[in-house]
Amino acid sequence: MAMAALRREGRRFAPLISPRPITAIRSSPLTPTHEDEGPIGVRYISTQVVRNRMKSVKNIQKITKAMKMVAASKLRAIQTKAENSRGLWQPFTALLGDLPSVDVKKNVVVTISSDKGLCGGINSTSVKISKGLHKVNSGPEKETKYVILGEKAKAQLVRDSKKDIELILTELQKNPLNYTQVSVLADEILKNVEYEALRIVFNKFHSVVSFVPTVSTMLSPEIVEREAESGGKLGDLDSYEVEGGETKAEILQNLAEFQFSCIMFNAVLENACSEQGARMSAMDSSSRNAGDMLDRLTLTYNRTRQASITTELIEIISGASALEG
Repeated sequence: MAMAALRREGRRFAPLISPRPITAIRSSPLTPTHEDEGPIGVRYISTQVVRNRMKSVKNIQKITKAMKMVAASKLRAIQTKAENSRGLWQPFTALLGDLPSVDVKKNVVVTISSDKGLCGGINSTSVKISKGLHKVNSGPEKETKYVILGEKAKAQLVRDSKKDIELILTELQKNPLNYTQVSVLADEILKNVEYEALRIVFNKFHSVVSFVPTVSTMLSPEIVEREAESGGKLGDLDSYEVEGGETKAEILQNLAEFQFSCIMFNAVLENACSEQGARMSAMDSSSRNAGDMLDRLTLTYNRTRQASITTELIEIISGASALEG
């Protein structure tokens, strides 16, 4: 009977049993709604706000999962090329050597990075190593320049080393990577840069979750001949016979150009594999974090909804008790 009386007299006693003032103003995004309010001194978040946040997190989770799948697909396509390209530069290393500690006056640091982000710290690692090489090989009688491949290394090095940048090349992976494309880039670098030692910085791919920052050093033909004559690690170079009408200097020049294009081809592919592997790991972590956030938001939403229902029940019972009294 109390509930029947409450229904009959509801409109008449509404101002007394409701703690919220009745207003004729239409609700707007800035006007508090029924779910936004609570007892005096109690604050809790609106269920509508939580629902919108949950929807946003679900959309982000879908995007990160899709990006992980795309990165996995690209990785499978590039990994085979990278493994096959390792056989190109290894004979040159056996013949001409790799001398990272060679002391020359003109050094060029070739930094290979990606054009896109969301791939962990592979680009920052390459930039840090490049800066370290620049610092080690700088001096009063030495000159060290940068050649940058990729937008991410460009964005970091332009800020504090703009005057040392000799050449910038971007959009390497706009088309599928092949030897012809990379050899054109290598020829462009050799034409525009004077060097005695080229130090190529890239990330060597080991697995989806592992990559190793690597520095490969290539010497100019003059320095190779000088090191061979001095009897260092290149001392066995004179044991080979030269056939044909070409001189030793011409052969070394041709070998240097071909060596650089082979090293660049392998370095670009290895770095692309590392980029996709790092992106897979980053997107997988983002998807898991989005799932954890969604669980927390769901718990918050259920608690807020339950608090709203409890408040309404208290108001109804209080009104019924007031009518009976």
